[in-house]
Amino acid sequence: MRGTIEELCRREILERAARAEELSDGSLYQVIDEVMGEMAKEHYLPLSERTSMRRRLFDSFRRLDILQELLEDDSITEIMVNGHRNIFVERDGKVFRWDSCFENRQKLEDVIQQIVARVNRVVNESSPIVDARLPDGSRVNVVLPPISLDGPALTIRKFSRKPITMDQLIRCGSIGEEPAALLRLLVKAHYNIFISGGTGSGKTTFLNALSQYIPNQERVITIEDSAELQLLEQPDLIRLETRSGVGEGISIRQLIRCSLRMNPDRIIVGEVRGEEALDMLQAMNTGHDGSLSTGHANSPSDMLMRLATMVLMGAEIPLAAINSQIGSAIDILVHLGKLRDGSRKVLSIMEVDNDGMGGIRLSPLYEFEETGTDEDGRVCGRWKKQAQGPADTRKLILAGCKDLLQGI
Repeated sequence: MRGTIEELCRREILERAARAEELSDGSLYQVIDEVMGEMAKEHYLPLSERTSMRRRLFDSFRRLDILQELLEDDSITEIMVNGHRNIFVERDGKVFRWDSCFENRQKLEDVIQQIVARVNRVVNESSPIVDARLPDGSRVNVVLPPISLDGPALTIRKFSRKPITMDQLIRCGSIGEEPAALLRLLVKAHYNIFISGGTGSGKTTFLNALSQYIPNQERVITIEDSAELQLLEQPDLIRLETRSGVGEGISIRQLIRCSLRMNPDRIIVGEVRGEEALDMLQAMNTGHDGSLSTGHANSPSDMLMRLATMVLMGAEIPLAAINSQIGSAIDILVHLGKLRDGSRKVLSIMEVDNDGMGGIRLSPLYEFEETGTDEDGRVCGRWKKQAQGPADTRKLILAGCKDLLQGI
């Protein structure tokens, strides 16, 4: 019965809204209250139900319909919609099926179009895949039929409303105090740092936390497919975002090249996935020390091989020359992982260098060592120091920070 009343209200509101000029949020609430008041004369609705229906009706017109409740729940980190009937959420590293769903496929498609329109993206049958973002920075991926066989697929990766700091990551056990202190020193000394890890390992969150160590007087340019980074306390900041579209699209590769003419102190590339890896490496090698980026890989060595493969996508360069470029450009590689208990941790911090024989040498500085599990099933361990600091201390010396290594 509730569904019938709510649908009748929605239809009447839609008709009145269509006859009126563009409604403000306040005016829309007024129309909703008028329609619900008229409906209450014929159908009894408890006050609590009227209040929740009022919110749902507003969400269906101005927000993301039934997904709005999940977006406002800070304990949920991922929302996965598999067609209009199946919605799954991730909370505390565990995935659950949600007990609500969209009324029909059209409702889900309306929400999808609302999301992509906000960021000037297009998704349809001829262009059925798109990456977008919500106003709060949450990452959105959409796949439509005919690519998605069981209906539209919508995935939302939520981020904290306030950027997570390194101190918070230390308190929740994602990294130890000593390795965090080392990374703070390396960022200050303008080491180029690359963050690797699997899907959902926390790369963007960690990149955000790490970037908070960048001195405020430096000019920073961020480059992303969909803007997710939150460097809001950086006064001299330019945020660049790609644009999709045939003939009019702007790629990460183009944005990296453009950023070099904007006098940056540091360039932050949210994630490298393809041939733009070469441009990023060249930027790191041509006076933009202290740059940061991330990439998908299962281990540090896998990340280096993937980077080489990405470079080969856009240039015919001998592998030895590519490895030399990688070894010269990247100073430090931080690898993250999502453990079996759902926690996310820094698994290793490696120094990257050329081995002198056409290859790349990885030298561990810290590695996470498991010691067991506690009574709640959480993985326990410690970060074992493998070296006092990087062997290449030239940047530390130039920054006047070498002596500070002794205190870590």
